[in-house]
Amino acid sequence: MSGPGCPTRCCSFPAVQKRLPVLRWLPRYSLAWLQLDVIAGATVGLTVVPQALAYAEVAGLPVQYGLYSSFMGCFVYCLLGTAKDVTLGPTAIMSLLVSSYAFHDPVYAVLLTFLSGCVQLAMGLLRLGFLLDFISCPVIKGFTSAASITISFNQVKNILGLQGVPRQFFLQVYETLRRIGETRAGDAVLGLSCLLALTGLGAMKSGLGRAAGAEPLCTRVSYCIVWTSATARNALVVLCAGLLAYSFQVMGCQPFTLTGRIPRGLPAFRVPLFSKVTHNGTVPFSRMVQDMGAGLAVVPLMGLLETVAIAKAFASQNDYRIEPNQELLAMGLTNLLGSFVSSYPVTGSFGRTAVNAQTGVCTPAGGLITGALVLLSLAFLTSFFYYIPKAALAAVIICAVTPMFDAAIFRTLWRVKRLDLVPLCVTFLLCFWEVQYGIVAGVLVSGLLLLYAIARPPMKVSTQGELVVQPGSSLHFPAAEYLRDTVCKHLQAAPTPGSVVLDCRHVSSVDYTAVLGLAELLHELRKQGLALTLCGLQDDVLRTLLAAELQEFEHFSSWQVAGETGPAAQCASPGIGRSGCSELTCQEEEM
Repeated sequence: MSGPGCPTRCCSFPAVQKRLPVLRWLPRYSLAWLQLDVIAGATVGLTVVPQALAYAEVAGLPVQYGLYSSFMGCFVYCLLGTAKDVTLGPTAIMSLLVSSYAFHDPVYAVLLTFLSGCVQLAMGLLRLGFLLDFISCPVIKGFTSAASITISFNQVKNILGLQGVPRQFFLQVYETLRRIGETRAGDAVLGLSCLLALTGLGAMKSGLGRAAGAEPLCTRVSYCIVWTSATARNALVVLCAGLLAYSFQVMGCQPFTLTGRIPRGLPAFRVPLFSKVTHNGTVPFSRMVQDMGAGLAVVPLMGLLETVAIAKAFASQNDYRIEPNQELLAMGLTNLLGSFVSSYPVTGSFGRTAVNAQTGVCTPAGGLITGALVLLSLAFLTSFFYYIPKAALAAVIICAVTPMFDAAIFRTLWRVKRLDLVPLCVTFLLCFWEVQYGIVAGVLVSGLLLLYAIARPPMKVSTQGELVVQPGSSLHFPAAEYLRDTVCKHLQAAPTPGSVVLDCRHVSSVDYTAVLGLAELLHELRKQGLALTLCGLQDDVLRTLLAAELQEFEHFSSWQVAGETGPAAQCASPGIGRSGCSELTCQEEEM
């Protein structure tokens, strides 16, 4: 067995710490940390239980699946997560995606969780987190803003007590407006009251400062009561609505639409079903995968994007660092193991993470308390969930997703860069039709704009005896013809063109197609009796051009030097052209 100071143990322990971040903070864990983690975990637990029930409704699944999805991430992230504040569980965005790709079928939802976990785990092991960089901010903002409206309006039917309203957004709007006369007064009054209460408590929470230690005891106790009520407002409102519904039930009348019976007990630990038995026969695994289609890419990518973005935001705010690829591993294993307990796909929750951070959590151990509260709710409290009115849960969802709509982003992009409004608006509008179409179209439009910038780099052109053309970025194959056309167009417009100078100070790379384009331009200018001189070449670009062995290739340190030196002293590349001197010799002569 290796001794305490052996090199193998010293080298391997940091590697184990990298894969199990819990080993970094557990040896230093203190009683003071435990106290804060318990408070934070309990506070988040009071938030997650009512939200989990509500988000299952958004996903189109029985409400118990929200609770099934809420505890596995708490335990896995405690071991593998690198952000102390992040909590994993069901969210509004992920629930909307599950509704689109799982067809309101628990078998499809659980299989989607398993496959998403496999994809995320593979991305983490292969260190493919950089792929998330290709989803631009306008696409994300367009999606989340559209999702905010879609999810909110989806809950209007529960506020009004309407049944049988379709889930497709435009049909939903039409059907809700057509049947608004069927509104149940009890649900409407309760739903609006819950919305007002949640909004008021949220505003109260935003306006609260910090209680000073020198304040009288009664003041600090009052502050604690107000702060707790505002922080746990979701649980408080749902509890009060449930007690009200129970009171009416005891009196023999029920003006509210209730959640209904929820199976009691913990979910069975079992392998996800890879086929589905229906009255028409068995749907095989291949057909289920085909049905889910683009969801197998969209769901894991959006889940990772949401989690990593939240983790980075709170890491920056609270002065610590995260490891994105380790976050991918934590997410992947959470969904993989979650599928064995009937979870639907989960991701990081911004709202609950904010509660966690504001409560003063010290380590990811706070998630253990949150997970334990969810398990206790499943084991002992499901019979009480029967009396929770759907209008109260709808109010919780609407208040949770309303801040996701970012109206200011439209004004900001109009002021900063109007072209970025194109992918934003494309994503925003198409997400009302189908979520996957909006996201895919937004990514494609962003990619086209990126390719357009590469194909049409800025060209600064000036005429000072010579025609000086200065590309504003690197030259790659889509820009080769554009450079040639720019030079030819300005030569035709110039009264007496002398020579052409290509100022490459901003060009950091060039590919073979662009080199061929330069060779054609050299040949064309030579037929017109004109010379093409390149200057300000960076080392990598110069090395590429020298390797291509362009005929009569001339280069100088700057275009001013090229103009001052004149044709008699022009320096060509080694072995090519008139002088045969090297770049170093050329630079020494110029000095």
